[in-house]
Parts: sequence; structure tokens; C-alpha cells
Amino acid sequence: MTPAITVRNPAIFSLIVDLGRTGFGAVGVPSSSALDRYACQALYCLLDCANAPLLEVIGPKFALQFDADVICAITGARVMAFLDDAPLRPWTSFRAKKGSLLLVKEVTEGFRYYIGFAGKVKAEAVMGSYTTNLECRFGGLNGTPLKSGDILHLEESREIETNLIPLNLIPSMNSPHILRVMEGPEADSFTADSCRHFWEKGYHELFTVSTNLNRTGIRLDGTPLVFKPEAPKSIVSEGIVPGTIQIPGDGLPIIMLNERTIGGYARVAVIARADQDRLAHLKANDLVCFERIIVEEGERLWRDKQKRITQLQSLTGSTPPPGPIQE
Repeated sequence: MTPAITVRNPAIFSLIVDLGRTGFGAVGVPSSSALDRYACQALYCLLDCANAPLLEVIGPKFALQFDADVICAITGARVMAFLDDAPLRPWTSFRAKKGSLLLVKEVTEGFRYYIGFAGKVKAEAVMGSYTTNLECRFGGLNGTPLKSGDILHLEESREIETNLIPLNLIPSMNSPHILRVMEGPEADSFTADSCRHFWEKGYHELFTVSTNLNRTGIRLDGTPLVFKPEAPKSIVSEGIVPGTIQIPGDGLPIIMLNERTIGGYARVAVIARADQDRLAHLKANDLVCFERIIVEEGERLWRDKQKRITQLQSLTGSTPPPGPIQE
């Protein structure tokens, strides 16, 4: 009989994710991956379970009950968590005994956190991934968010040594968030003064994260960008990538995440891939500013991030995740 883990409280929102389904954008299927992929890589390193299904959670009070001994870990947002009455260190693996209750009491830094296990949560694999696509209602656990009473069956559960991620490899997640960007295809649709205040050092405006945010996108409030008089305020829908910043007619930015493959608004910029994990931790009323870089700098930042992931793997003795999961 496989070990079972019962969701006692799903917090504000929780679902099953992994590193996403790739290669299907041309047919309109987005990646739907975990929003903080670095935090997921850290879980895989701690638990030696490359690209297994994980839990992505928003909010306090999340609780799991274990009916067997299981090795677990929590990464992503820093949380105040307890196993029964014993406090847990964030970004560390630990042993949960049969009958134990894991409770995340409070989120102290960041927004989304991730929980994984030394084993593989039984989930629906669709197009090479276990991640949940909420709009199409497939993947994860019946294609829906987790709810109280859901039971997660853990296959291939195994005993491994517990480990921790050093503090110097845990990123900051506090506001204000400085996001480095490269010019988008429609950047010249906006006035020079508007762009200067949007992304130039010494000039850039602070935007506020609105309450209008989810896994599809993050709407920002602040000083609107100004379209040139001759520039259209919408475009023929074209492909977009995660991290694209679209500007609708009101001039206020929308940061696109991992649930869309096309968009019809002007694309002023794209957030550097190395900074996109930070988007998982933007919450209502946080402050955001943008800083323009060139493509070569974005590539260098990405190489540096890959080096940190290699450090994670060397410290924990884990192996890198393989390619997409085959159903």
C-alpha cells in the first residue's frame, strides 16, 4: 500500500506543479509550470526526485497529515512552519513520522512556497508533465486546485539523508522588486520620456502590485506609459513568452506568467529569464521597478543562475532533472 498524505487545509490556494510542459505553445498549450523554478530545483536537489510533482502554495495555515514516514522539504517563500510542535528551518529537508501534522503557520518573506517529498505524488501526466492546467482542467489532481480532504498518494517513497540549502543560495524575495528587462517588439510604440521613466536608472518609476494577480498575470498600478499618437493600442494577437510585459490601452503594465501563449497588447519589454522566478513572490501592494539591460547581459545573468543551480546539486549530491516526463 502506498503512503498517503491528506490535505487538512489547502491555505488560500494550492495545486500540483512541476517544471512544466514544453513544446506545445504552437497549439496553444502553455507551460503552466511552477512560477519559482529555482525553488523547485532546490526541492529536487534536497529530495533527489528530479521533476517529480510538487505542491505550490499561497497563504498561511496550509496543513498536511502523514499516514506513513516521509522525507519532505519546503522552499520558495520563507515560512514559519511546524511539524507537530517542532519548528522547521526553511529550505531544509526533514522526516515526517506517521501521524505527524505539518502546519505552515505564517509566510514571513515572499508569496508562494513549495513542498515536495522523497518519492512521487501520484498525478495525471499530460503532454509530458504533471503540472496543473486550471483552464483546461488537466494534470495535477483532477486538473483542479487542492482542497481539504484530498489525499496525495506517494509512489516510490524512499529513505534518504536530510539536507539543507545554505543561506547564500536562498534568494531575497522582499519588496521592492527590481526586475531587469530587455526591450520588447513594440517598445517604440511609447514616447521616449515614458520609456525613460519606465526602465532607465535614475528615472524609473515605482509601480505597485495590484490585487488583480494570479498565475496568468500580474497587473501593476502607477504612472501609465504613454503611447505615441500614431501607435495602435492593441496589436494582432501574437506569441508571447513568460515574463512579457504587455501594455493595454490604459497604459498600465501587465506581467504575463505561465498560462498564456498569445497576447494582443503592445509588448514593451520582456523580463530577463534570470529574474522571472522573482515573479512568484510579487504580492498585492509590493513595489516593482524595471531596469533595462541588453540581451548579452541577460544571457550572462542566466549563466550565473545556472551556476547556482549546479552549486545546489553539488552540495546535495543530487542529479540534474531529465528532459520532459514521458507519459
